[in-house]
Amino acid sequence: MGGGPGGRAARSAGMPGGLGGRGVKPVDEDAARAQISAAPSIPHLLRRIGGLFRPHRAALVTVVVLVLIGATLSIIPPLLTQRAFDDGLFAPTGPNLPLLGGLVGLMVLVYVVSALLGVWQTWLTATIGNEVMGALRVRLFTHLQAMELSFFTRTKTGVIQSRLQNDVGGVANVLTNTVSSVLGNTVTVISALIAMLLLNWQLTLIAVALMPFMVIAQRRVGRVRARIAGQTQESLSEMTAITQETLSVSGILLGKSFSRQSSEIDRYADANRTQIGLQVRQQMTGQWFFAMVNIFLSSIPAIVYLVSGFLLGGGSTDITAGTIVAFTTVQSRLLFPLMGLMRVALDLQTSGALFARIFEYLDLVPAITDPAEPKPVPAGAALGRLEFDGVSFRYPDARADEHPTLEQVSFTIEPGEFAAFVGPSGAGKTTVSYLIPRLYEASEGSVRFAGVDVRDLAQASLIDRIGIVSQETYLFHATIAENLRYAKPDASDEELEAAARAANIHDTIASFPDGYETVVGERGYRLSGGEKQRIAIARVLLKDPPVVVLDEATSALDTISERVVQHALDDATRGRTTVAIAHRLTTIVGADVIFVVVAGRIVERGTHPELLATGGVYASLFHEQQTAAIAPAPDAPEEGPGSSDAPAAPAPAPEPTGPIRTFSPDLDEPAPPVE
Repeated sequence: MGGGPGGRAARSAGMPGGLGGRGVKPVDEDAARAQISAAPSIPHLLRRIGGLFRPHRAALVTVVVLVLIGATLSIIPPLLTQRAFDDGLFAPTGPNLPLLGGLVGLMVLVYVVSALLGVWQTWLTATIGNEVMGALRVRLFTHLQAMELSFFTRTKTGVIQSRLQNDVGGVANVLTNTVSSVLGNTVTVISALIAMLLLNWQLTLIAVALMPFMVIAQRRVGRVRARIAGQTQESLSEMTAITQETLSVSGILLGKSFSRQSSEIDRYADANRTQIGLQVRQQMTGQWFFAMVNIFLSSIPAIVYLVSGFLLGGGSTDITAGTIVAFTTVQSRLLFPLMGLMRVALDLQTSGALFARIFEYLDLVPAITDPAEPKPVPAGAALGRLEFDGVSFRYPDARADEHPTLEQVSFTIEPGEFAAFVGPSGAGKTTVSYLIPRLYEASEGSVRFAGVDVRDLAQASLIDRIGIVSQETYLFHATIAENLRYAKPDASDEELEAAARAANIHDTIASFPDGYETVVGERGYRLSGGEKQRIAIARVLLKDPPVVVLDEATSALDTISERVVQHALDDATRGRTTVAIAHRLTTIVGADVIFVVVAGRIVERGTHPELLATGGVYASLFHEQQTAAIAPAPDAPEEGPGSSDAPAAPAPAPEPTGPIRTFSPDLDEPAPPVE
């Protein structure tokens, strides 16, 4: 499909930009990528992350209340411990067992209540986090569905899959645990510090003296981990792309056909080694920092004992055995929340690179959008009329000095007409078929459907009235019935059978052991090319559109399969406006109008006999194809053993291979001779 994006669009490895014209919103994606590469973060990151939790405000309030209750309860046991030591075990009159039993019972009750509240809190935070992650994944998938076709012609499928799976999955821990961790640990740290101050302010100063230095070190470690996280996700995207390319059915067939399995293994192994190295670096970054923090916090009780000794030796009366035990108990409870806060801060910095990659996609504005107030598609006599008025088009990645794919193309196809577009490869034929359903936006001029500019119509209402049968049929790895119902999810079994009969595929389906419940395999590889095309035709018939676009629908089939598919297409297009992109000219000789496209311009138009009579480009193409069809094989011997000396009879002109409303009523009538 020379006019398609396969050549031009594939040249760019970047993200898609906008096109000129109405409904087009260009995005400076190069600047966005440069910003993200320099620092894996985006403006207002925390605010945007917080916005993800907005639909769960009620549950978050409950979590906050549970955290506050839990933090308050966590202060009680150390204070009870102080009372147990000073008034229960070491009272001036001896152990006070009733008081000691009451204090111990109260401590156990506090632990039980805290544990129950912790289970409830964990369930709430897990539910909130996973729902937010799921909503983010669906939001990203929904946004990608709205992107224009050029986005997908320039972006590797594996890269897109990585954004949906790896990047969103990579922030799962942040989304699931951040809220409760930040709130819980913050309140716990604050309450612990308050308790420590109440117990002894001198010992508290000793315990928190080095905390500012730890915060500074944590920020530096976080920036390093964020950079490595961005590199890790890019490497993971590359691995996903390699997997998608090489382990698909087409990739496996290609690799086996050229015996390239070993090179593909080496390519994947190289990418895997890079990923392993980045993962190790990411895991090890900050480990020395946390080791030093752990050593410091773990050593504080010993330091407290030493300082207490000095204070007691200096005559201090504020420190008792209960105070020392309670203080070290509180301080030990400070260790894990403080470490947790630092790890959350690091996770947030690390996840910034992942959130940047996610929001980078979410911030892309589709180049083709619906108007603010779309017009309805007119019904009646105008339905099915197609018009191009001075249409020019160039693909988004085309150079400014490059010749446009289409230039000042104008034509009108009336409802029910059969129009064919022919020409050499790369002339722009397929691009015409892309502009009709507005898969791309015309750079200049207007494309009208039923008399209305397609830019004034809602995309869904336009697509609903157009059926497309392409050269490369796509079938899902599902049953035949499920593939057919893709066009009409609520179709009955009777409707499926009627569409299949019209597409001349019902008898074939009925011959399968599982009938319509036969699984077609990845991309339909369990079916022949002709069977896949007829199922695609049945799918279009089930949609029942007034306009059908055939993009070289039979060019990849053998002669027998082509004839069968052509019969099905003949039935499918009867009574509908039909636009056929054709390479084999014998398939369109009966078209109502034939447009000859050369270098993006329509150079000839007319019926088959009219174009042959002019002796122009069409006549030349038709003559070349007929000559190629009747020419003997290059290595065929001129005379074989036992051949007659009489001159051989001339080879007959090839018969048309099918009737898509293109041949004379008599199917066996040969195509008109070249004039």
